[in-house]
Amino acid sequence: MTTESRKSTALRRIADEQARWQELVAEVGDDRMNEPGPMGDWTFRDLVNHLTGWRAYSVSRLEAVVRGEADAPFPWPTVLTADDEINAWLRDSSARRSVAEVLAEHDATFVRLRAVIEEMPDDVLADPGSFPWLEGDTVGDAIVAGRYFDHWHDEHELGVRAWLEGTSGASG
Repeated sequence: MTTESRKSTALRRIADEQARWQELVAEVGDDRMNEPGPMGDWTFRDLVNHLTGWRAYSVSRLEAVVRGEADAPFPWPTVLTADDEINAWLRDSSARRSVAEVLAEHDATFVRLRAVIEEMPDDVLADPGSFPWLEGDTVGDAIVAGRYFDHWHDEHELGVRAWLEGTSGASG
């Protein structure tokens, strides 16, 4: 795959992921945003905060590389090191924000991701050494193959769908 086609394919993948996400948000609907169940006692809104926090950090890391910086700082307090602590902080830090704000911030991560991929030099997009945290993968290939979105799909999507269908199996 040429770098140009990798970039255009990555941008299409991001758009497709966002469209699928927006369809799911519409399926959840306003009435169920604060209902516990899609992730244990977490609400769909809590899950969105969780996904947004991690994705925003991931996109910040990509933006840092494009700016020529080594990495982006953590958006959470550096004393938090365990995923459960970070996830609790992400949930609590957004507790006073409206559902509309939470959803808009999540949508903004797609916009930022598209923008950084569009801005990313072709050699950086295709270089597995540009993003050490991707463990030898290129960011272009990770997005095109869908690995960039694996956390959502592998850890949470099935649980949310089960919750929507009223069956057990919500992820935690």
